[in-house]
Amino acid sequence: MGRVSRKSWGLAALLAPVLVATPLAWFAASTGGRRTTVERAQARPVALVLGAGLRADGRPTLLLARRLDIAADLYHRGTVDAVLVSGADDEPAAMRTYLLAAGVPDAKIVCDDAGVRTWDSCVRAREVYGVRSAIVVTQEFHLPRAVVLCAAAGIDAIGVGDASLGARRTATVYGWLREIPAAVKALGDTIFRRPPQHGGEPTSTLAEAVRVPRATGRSSTT
Repeated sequence: MGRVSRKSWGLAALLAPVLVATPLAWFAASTGGRRTTVERAQARPVALVLGAGLRADGRPTLLLARRLDIAADLYHRGTVDAVLVSGADDEPAAMRTYLLAAGVPDAKIVCDDAGVRTWDSCVRAREVYGVRSAIVVTQEFHLPRAVVLCAAAGIDAIGVGDASLGARRTATVYGWLREIPAAVKALGDTIFRRPPQHGGEPTSTLAEAVRVPRATGRSSTT
């Protein structure tokens, strides 16, 4: 009996890493056709930029700044008509300030300050801001999960990711490792459809931002 038990525990120890990594592998495989580059991205109404933290001085971290650079590039290319920035606390305001400095008009930026995690950002984009089709922008290590969660929330999404390894090697390696347990949790989100931590009534601000003429962009939205 003891020998069988030891064999069972040994088998479980061997299988556990495989089982834990399976959701991440599935996310990567299933989204291969929905991950692209800035140059190849097909036009969508909105770029959804997911938060990645602020520095001590209140400015976006390097990884977040690189996401915002991609969003600004997509806007200036005419690939998207508006940008929805999603994060927690002061993060969206800092993201807006960064985009303004990158030449994106204020009227084309909408802030969601209740995007406390990826699933919440995706659900709120759909249910509060009415997003049906979008380009989700994040780092490459986060992109498969983000695209899967957007789809689970009802958004027809493609993703553009930042290849951050050369800029922040340690943070990028940590990001890949963190995706293993995060993908397991995300799989639960897709199955159980947990409500976001903060709800909200539907708003037309994003639709208004999309409609603002690109040549002027003078209207103000929040």
